Amino acid sequence: MAGHSKWANIQHRKGRQDEKRGKVWTRITREIIVAARQGGGDVAMNPRLRLAIEKAKAANMPADNIKRNVDKATGNLDGVTYEEIRYEGYGIGGAAIIVDCMTDNRVRTVAEVRHAFSKHGGNLGTEGSVAFQFKHCGQLVFAPGTSEDKVMEVALEAGAEDVVTGDDGSIEVLCAPTDFEAVKKALEAAGLAAEIAEVTMRAENTIALAGDDAARMQKLLDVIEDLDDVQDVFHNAELDE
Repeated sequence: MAGHSKWANIQHRKGRQDEKRGKVWTRITREIIVAARQGGGDVAMNPRLRLAIEKAKAANMPADNIKRNVDKATGNLDGVTYEEIRYEGYGIGGAAIIVDCMTDNRVRTVAEVRHAFSKHGGNLGTEGSVAFQFKHCGQLVFAPGTSEDKVMEVALEAGAEDVVTGDDGSIEVLCAPTDFEAVKKALEAAGLAAEIAEVTMRAENTIALAGDDAARMQKLLDVIEDLDDVQDVFHNAELDE
């Protein structure tokens, strides 16, 4: 179960996201609204809403804000209707990029995403052009030094599909999206807290970029992530700092 370490790239991505905390409440609010609208406002029956509320609490969003957004989505308050849209494209060196958006204006969003790609060396593709290079899964990443045997025992017992150990000792647990909550809770109950725990689009294979190509790719990703309607950006580039 040995595999290439993604620790540096994962930490880099997390650091970039932490720098952009000004947008985090907006993104979480949209996620809460869509999750509640699709699956109802009962957190016991709506795992997507539970996960969104967990993110909101981790970002220190007040309980009143959370409740108001759930009420808005379930018809107790008037609100904006958001739709989810996924765009796929190519970055520097042919790297694959997936852009998940929530928007109240599809025309505006696609224009902004297309402009970001074309202006910064990428190009927007068609639906399905790169998605096959990613796997929709739950991902929990543990820092180097965490007990591999303990993580593997607990994770596999809880229903994880795979445990991948990086060259630097970092450990990645992968599971089906539907099993994510159960696996995460089992690991936490065993005293194993993941540095990153999310349902994500994980690249099956990566493309290494260095020097100017890495810098250009990072610029493209930054511009896309800064768009107001963008919720998440996934890619298969390994960026050499």
